[in-house]
Amino acid sequence: MTPVKPDIKKTPQSTVLQLIRDTKLASIHLAKATSEQKDLLLREISVQIKKDKDKILEANSKDISNISSKDYSSSFFDRLKLDEGRVSDILKNIEDVLSLKDPVGIREFICKRPNGISVYRQTIPLGLIGIIYESRPNVTSDAAVLCLKSGNATMLRGGSECFLTNKALVDSIQNALANTGFSPNCVSMVPFTDREIMKYILTLEKEIDLIIPRGGEGLIHFVSENSRIPVIKHYKGVCHVYVDQYADLDKAHAVSLNSKIQRAGVCNAMETLLVHRDIADSFLPNFIKSLKEENVIIHGSNDVLKYGGEGDIGLANEEDWHKEYLKLELNIRVVDDIEAAISHIEKYGSLHTESIITENQEMAEMFINELDSSAVMHNVSTRFNDGNELGLGAEIGISTTKLHAFGPMGLNELTSKKFVILGKGQIK
Repeated sequence: MTPVKPDIKKTPQSTVLQLIRDTKLASIHLAKATSEQKDLLLREISVQIKKDKDKILEANSKDISNISSKDYSSSFFDRLKLDEGRVSDILKNIEDVLSLKDPVGIREFICKRPNGISVYRQTIPLGLIGIIYESRPNVTSDAAVLCLKSGNATMLRGGSECFLTNKALVDSIQNALANTGFSPNCVSMVPFTDREIMKYILTLEKEIDLIIPRGGEGLIHFVSENSRIPVIKHYKGVCHVYVDQYADLDKAHAVSLNSKIQRAGVCNAMETLLVHRDIADSFLPNFIKSLKEENVIIHGSNDVLKYGGEGDIGLANEEDWHKEYLKLELNIRVVDDIEAAISHIEKYGSLHTESIITENQEMAEMFINELDSSAVMHNVSTRFNDGNELGLGAEIGISTTKLHAFGPMGLNELTSKKFVILGKGQIK
């Protein structure tokens, strides 16, 4: 089978509606696929992406050359760019997902009722998942592979800045689908990038079962405000590291620095560092020196300013504490105790990722139990709140909404459950 090609004589809305209806129909057949069939498909996707690597990189190069550097940040270009290493990462993600157990069809015993009926719950695919995202071409492959392995069809709507790259990746995936006997419509790509078409897509609640937006806070708000379809939200990652009075300072230095600079333009990078007052004099001078060596812009509370040279640290204002910088920029606050650190996070955090650095188990447990972010860590870089790092194979996003999933969303989070009731002729 060949992918449905939009009819240029049709209106954009009618073209998109037909595309999505074809994808919905494909989802019904995909949901019945066996584990062996889906794994064969994923292997073929890997083969096709390897085969088409040069075309994919060429498309990415064209995308990058089509946009002006003055209009976008360095972190934006970092997210947009593909190279040999990142294509290898895409292929590794496919291998990781292949190694995971099929999440569909798992039947869990609930109870046996007094009348003899047995009650179970069994995992099922969600159906058709719409992914709306910005400048991350790896989302195209990760989302498609995760959805396919979990029996879901995918409607992809990427940003205009990455259109050619996304199209090249989708072509490879659709060729793999056709080569393994699946409908290429199991993974579709919306051929329009304007917001009016996105608004229209968000009204199609009869066709699309779930929307997952990935991108900046503005995109998430737009999707949430305009969607009639359930939305998994991830507004922003205002992630915190708290260096406790009982911290190993060498460990705190390494973990905190990694949390900020390892890749500053991603949602699990630290945006605010909280430091216990008792160890601020011992910890902050060297740490701030390291930040300056990495060209990190620092905003601090009043009692942080003294740890920098003249003009090295700006005074943080109320708005700064709410910011997701996504670049080499950081807030630092000195706090009186762990309760003050927790209160700060509760006020300014986004339920994404928080980490405490301490050798005191009681303090660690207090931090873990009192904060309800999607990942709460002890002596670990915030950069580990990631599907790959947590053993999910890959992630389709990190949800900061507690329903229906919370934190990195892997295969299991792309399923729902139906009740299965077994009996021997019981009537009510």
